[in-house]
Amino acid sequence: MTVVKVEELEKEYGKVRALRGISFEIKEGEIFGLIGPNGAGKSTTLKILATLLKPTGGRAEVFGHDVVREAEEVRALISYLPEEAGAYKNLTGIEYLRFMARLYAKDEEKAAGMVELGKKISDLGNRLNDKVATYSKGMTRKLLLARALMVMPRLAILDEPASGLDIVNAYTIRKTIKRFAREEGTTFLVSSHNMLEVEFLCDRVALINSGKIIEIGTPEELKEGYHAENLEEVFMRAVEPAGGEES
Repeated sequence: MTVVKVEELEKEYGKVRALRGISFEIKEGEIFGLIGPNGAGKSTTLKILATLLKPTGGRAEVFGHDVVREAEEVRALISYLPEEAGAYKNLTGIEYLRFMARLYAKDEEKAAGMVELGKKISDLGNRLNDKVATYSKGMTRKLLLARALMVMPRLAILDEPASGLDIVNAYTIRKTIKRFAREEGTTFLVSSHNMLEVEFLCDRVALINSGKIIEIGTPEELKEGYHAENLEEVFMRAVEPAGGEES
């Protein structure tokens, strides 16, 4: 089943063309990576799919729903974690999870179930009783990922989920995403500029540069096709014909 279908998507900010007619599809249960340098168009794409931005041209669907005309239907099926998301610092971790659960759940029983799942996903233990203001960046990111996944979205859209984290926390975040995809069947769209990290996380990836998708495939397919040892080498070789244009 096709979860995400993007066709010739364009986005302009004044004279700046952030997206220049990109197209791709994501299948159910996939962890799909959108990778490229900063300013390549990754976050813009994710915001359009999360119904936060309207495209200038082209179209996008999530589970068959148009992200512009059927935005409410899309929002009911997804969870979105922005790169610079924050939690309410005056709340404890558990209070934050309870607050967010009540926004999504239809009754207290479902809210309680979400919170229990959130506690498990966050893996913060007794630190959930401490205020978010005392959390490290890695702990805050774990809490936010728990919030995004405890609502059991059919599609989780994660913008740079492990950006700026140390090795241990980044590894934990990747492990959580992989486990959730495997055990719950959740589809993931993950953006990152860390190509080596994505190589170990994603089933398929799309390389994006200057608002254009330049390659799509599994990490192994792309490495084999470009005779490269890793996705960083693939990316550099893929942009060479275009003169390494920067965004």
